[in-house]
Amino acid sequence: MPPRPATSPGTAPHPAAAPLPPATGPVRPSGPATGATRATAPAPGASDPTPAGSGRAPTAPLPAPVRPSRPPAAPYGHPRPTAAHIHGAHAAPGPHPHAARTPFPLPPEAPVETTTRLRPVRERSVGRLVAVAVCAVLGVGLIGGALAGTWLAAAEPGAPAEPPGYAEAKELWHNAPVDNLFPRTLVGSAGGPGGAGRTWTRIVVAPDAACSPAVLAKGLLATLRPLGCERVLRATYTDATASSVITVGLVFTRADAAAQRTLGPGLTTRLGADVPPALAGPGTVAARFGAPQRASWWLAAPADLPVVVTAVSGFADGRPVDRPQPAEAAMAKGRTDAVAQSGLGHEAKGITLRLEQQLRATVAAMTERENAR
Repeated sequence: MPPRPATSPGTAPHPAAAPLPPATGPVRPSGPATGATRATAPAPGASDPTPAGSGRAPTAPLPAPVRPSRPPAAPYGHPRPTAAHIHGAHAAPGPHPHAARTPFPLPPEAPVETTTRLRPVRERSVGRLVAVAVCAVLGVGLIGGALAGTWLAAAEPGAPAEPPGYAEAKELWHNAPVDNLFPRTLVGSAGGPGGAGRTWTRIVVAPDAACSPAVLAKGLLATLRPLGCERVLRATYTDATASSVITVGLVFTRADAAAQRTLGPGLTTRLGADVPPALAGPGTVAARFGAPQRASWWLAAPADLPVVVTAVSGFADGRPVDRPQPAEAAMAKGRTDAVAQSGLGHEAKGITLRLEQQLRATVAAMTERENAR
């Protein structure tokens, strides 16, 4: 009968311990014996537990038990997890953990909530999308409004677009120097009879004045008052021979572009015998230029300038004229009267057209200076 292994008091063999294999060679114990693998031998000097007279031979001392080596420690000093650590103290019975060499599976990894990190990014992206959408809507609205305004302006009769420099021209009467409005010398190519050239020299300049019958013909004053008559500037020129004198006027208005377009065509004919006043100049060749000396006149209202240009011509020697004539009538072919033969109709119309060109040049120069700033 094999000897019964002894146990230390208070310990019991592990219920799942397997019988130790027979020793095949010297095995160095790796540590103190555990309750599951420890088998004790009689201490030296102790009596054989086999009772005398039992007929059995006394047993020899048992060799030191072979203890399995401890599992290697986990890295960084942490104990290797066991079934009891993972599943609790009351683990189901099973093979001894030292006998199983396969590592225990780790617990499942807890899922990481990625939305926490993405939420601020999502909010910013949504904000940017909203901002882009708002900008797009505003841009489309502004473009649509501009196009709608353009279409309405084009569709509305009598509402043309304002010509360039139109607004600046309304302020020329107090912004521009007098030499720009009434140059000291005006040159009109083909301004005389038969296409002859003309040169006019300024001899008189009057201060600017309010719109009144003293400086404007009655019919013209009645026509411009509803549009807003702003100011009247006047000057008197003489030709190169000093035989004729011409009083020119610049009547600045507050008319819009539509009203100005309708004002110009046929203005002289519509006003009939509405002759502009003359401006005399004491001590000059125009000293005797008054109402009786007025011989021919012309009115012009350019469509691109809020101005009406007037001109009335007469003889420098002071001779009176019984019946003044519009420039178109005085320039008609076949006329043999003194007004037609002296070219006073050409003088009035030619200097008017030359002043229109001078005004456009002045407006263009002022606009260029403003843009350069």
